[in-house]
Amino acid sequence: MDNLYAVIMAGGSGTRFWPLSREAMPKQLLRIDGGETLIQQTIARVSPLVPIDRIYIVTNKNHAEQIRFQVPEIRKENYIIEPVAKNTAAAIGLAAIHINHYNPDGVMAVLAADHVIRHKDRFLDTLKDACGIARSGYLVTIGIKPTRPETGYGYIEAGDNIANQGFQIFSVRRFVEKPDVQTARGYVEAGSYYWNSGMFVWRAGVILDEISRHMVPLYKGLKEIESSLGQGTEDFVTGEIFSKLESISIDYGVMEKSDKVAVVPADLGWNDVGSWTALDEISNRDANGNVITGNVVDVDSKDSIIYATNRLVATLGLKDTVVVDTEDATLICRKDMAQDVKKIVMELKRRGAEEHVTHRTVVRPWGSYTLLEKGERYKIKRIMVNPGARLSLQMHHHRSEHWVVVSGTARVRRGEEVFFVNPNESTYISMEMKHRLENPGKIPLQIIEVQNGEYLEEDDIIRFDDEYGRE
Repeated sequence: MDNLYAVIMAGGSGTRFWPLSREAMPKQLLRIDGGETLIQQTIARVSPLVPIDRIYIVTNKNHAEQIRFQVPEIRKENYIIEPVAKNTAAAIGLAAIHINHYNPDGVMAVLAADHVIRHKDRFLDTLKDACGIARSGYLVTIGIKPTRPETGYGYIEAGDNIANQGFQIFSVRRFVEKPDVQTARGYVEAGSYYWNSGMFVWRAGVILDEISRHMVPLYKGLKEIESSLGQGTEDFVTGEIFSKLESISIDYGVMEKSDKVAVVPADLGWNDVGSWTALDEISNRDANGNVITGNVVDVDSKDSIIYATNRLVATLGLKDTVVVDTEDATLICRKDMAQDVKKIVMELKRRGAEEHVTHRTVVRPWGSYTLLEKGERYKIKRIMVNPGARLSLQMHHHRSEHWVVVSGTARVRRGEEVFFVNPNESTYISMEMKHRLENPGKIPLQIIEVQNGEYLEEDDIIRFDDEYGRE
């Protein structure tokens, strides 16, 4: 569709999907229901309507690197980087000024990166309908027809039918917070309430006009950022402005105040995958109502969710229970407590525990590394490099590295030297030595890396050359 842009919101952390999701590997980057990751599904879903060069991703710097590994088809300039997380109003406004600056007639479809939508054709039809009304100046939200009295979603109360559109579209009477069960039951019975999906369609200029009416400080900040576009100062100005902005959602900041809001009802097989219990809806269940994934032996459990990776998980006689096992953490909770998993993440943060930040095995575009052991002044990793892949040309200020090849053949650059290291051989990389590791062979390269130094974190990397566009 001409002038239609997709803006994928991909800055969330997905704390309720811990321990599978982590701060460095949030929910949108996971394969929750098999196959593609959630963000890959989102981009594939909208691609029939939106060319790849008109798909923008709004995220933070750390997540952008991981997303580029998964969707290399999105060009680097189509990433809109939030220097600080300031909720959806600021993030959407930032995307809007980019689109409006380069195409004043641009229509934005704002989509979440971590939703599951089963009925893809209906989604595309709904998006087309929403675009039609958005072009006439409405802020359109997609409302999901409720199938149960859900207390985990906000609701939209529909008003009058907007005539002469050829499809159902209503004015919005009000937005409603997450209700209790009795209230939610009344909403479903009334038939005029829809789940608030968080998917929106509007002209970029219209949402900016509404921000100028209802969020004046945000609008002023956005105009300062817009004046820096193409001037070489955009990153600096954005960083300065964002740190001062209010953290507020687009719903609170604009949608609940605007008189231009419309809702398009839709039945999309939609799920926001908000917690582990979402697997009951998006995954296949066995004869006892269980969702079982991975290396699991279960006997006589019912209506439970059991998720394992490599390690064997054995369960016996569970009822309405969630069990999630990863390399370094295991979650066990009642199903009705699944929304509160984020409280565990908050406690891990309070303790300074690393288990909320990253997994022991971290995937990179060239392969992966697994943390085997860490102590004072040392860290031991197992590094796997895919055939034909190579790491960046890099240097570390605070650590040295000793590499021992376990299998495969390593091609090593150390300073100006280039040489091969075979199985059962090793090499040493001193501090502040430029170096690069490469797998020139046909089988995976496996090495054991021993780091030694006063500071051993991943941000002590100075890259001089990188095939994957990392800074």
